Amino acid sequence: MPPENPVTAPLPPVWATFRRFLPYLWPADAPALRRRVVIAMVLVGLAKAVTLIMPFAYKGAIDRMAPGLEPAVGLALALVVAYAGARFAGVLFDNLRNAVFEGVGQEAGRRLSDDVFVHLHRLSLRFHLDRRTGAVTKIVERGTKSIDTMLYFLLFNIAPTVIELVAVCVIFLVKFGAGLVAATLAMVAAYIWFTRTVTEWRNQLRRDMVDMDTSAVAHAVDSLLNFETVKYFGAEQREADRYGTAMRNYARAAIKSENSLAWLNVGQSLITNLMMAGAMAYTVWGWSVGRFTTGDVVLVNTLLAQLFRPLDLLGMVYRTIRQGLIDMEAMYALIDTPTEVADRPGAPALAVTGGGGPVRSGALWL
Repeated sequence: MPPENPVTAPLPPVWATFRRFLPYLWPADAPALRRRVVIAMVLVGLAKAVTLIMPFAYKGAIDRMAPGLEPAVGLALALVVAYAGARFAGVLFDNLRNAVFEGVGQEAGRRLSDDVFVHLHRLSLRFHLDRRTGAVTKIVERGTKSIDTMLYFLLFNIAPTVIELVAVCVIFLVKFGAGLVAATLAMVAAYIWFTRTVTEWRNQLRRDMVDMDTSAVAHAVDSLLNFETVKYFGAEQREADRYGTAMRNYARAAIKSENSLAWLNVGQSLITNLMMAGAMAYTVWGWSVGRFTTGDVVLVNTLLAQLFRPLDLLGMVYRTIRQGLIDMEAMYALIDTPTEVADRPGAPALAVTGGGGPVRSGALWL
């Protein structure tokens, strides 16, 4: 079980990190990429709109199936078709959004990785003689890969979930009263608190796993880059033992990290199912006293199920964003590494007018 006081690592300044990355997401010299961002956000709004319409079509079809309404079966069929159409439209808009935005994320990652690569070549020989090639390569790889994933979760998971939560609360307030709204907000608050607490605990386990992975890769790459030295001193077994120890440490950390996921999933499922049972029981009671219709039970169930779907990913989203910020911060640290040899501001380019042969000085040729 997670400890009562989980060990937490300081999160890098979120807004400072995003402020440095914003020019890559919204480049001034690429209006086509800006248009893609706008189109993607419009598609997010359309997908969320049809998702909220879908439960009402489902409710209407159920209400039209009451005894005595058999002659109007055509309307119920139309509502079923509308429900299916709304489901398809939601999937369509989501996939169009992904297709439109994919170029933005990839271009942003490419530009940032180019800047890091150019800066690494500007650093002095002292930096590269430290033989940190494996660790530096892993930092750049993780930093660039985290960009696209973080953008996806921030723009297409967290933001739409907040919009949907507000819309669901408004619907519940109008149709079912403030009590159901308060219960929904309490459930979401408890869900977020539990997810954050357990994820902080898991994040430390994941940090240990990532450190072990980086160490293993660094040992392997640095050993292979120094192959001649290893062979010269006959240190093959020593290098193999070091690599094996690093991989065993990584395996132990990975097992702890993956097993901790069970506690997160069980707790999240308990909170959401308690809320689902309470909301549906309240609606069934309202139906028994004539306040609600049969379709209202379906409406509450569908709205909550749609709200829970992105919340089920909250732990992974929080951990991914947090780890992504750490990876991006490490990459920005490489960019911020000062160069020991740099041109003066405004220094002119070196002008070479021609070449010449060796110059004789005394008995020596220079």
